[in-house]
Amino acid sequence: MPYITIESGLLTDQQKEELIRRLTEVSSEIMNVPQEFFTTTIKELPDKNFGIGGKTIDVVKKEYVQKLQSAKKE
Repeated sequence: MPYITIESGLLTDQQKEELIRRLTEVSSEIMNVPQEFFTTTIKELPDKNFGIGGKTIDVVKKEYVQKLQSAKKE
């Protein structure tokens, strides 16, 4: 049985449902395995548990939003 696992930041229930549905559909099509055989799990981790470029994701997101806001003012 194929097993799909996703590690992500926090997601809404709607996002989780769509991820599970679409990943299963596409994987089933590509692998030629019935969708009923797939198991999917989502592991949510807080943004403070992820890092990019030496910064936690919550800091990166905050800086990104500030950058977008500054660009809109110009």
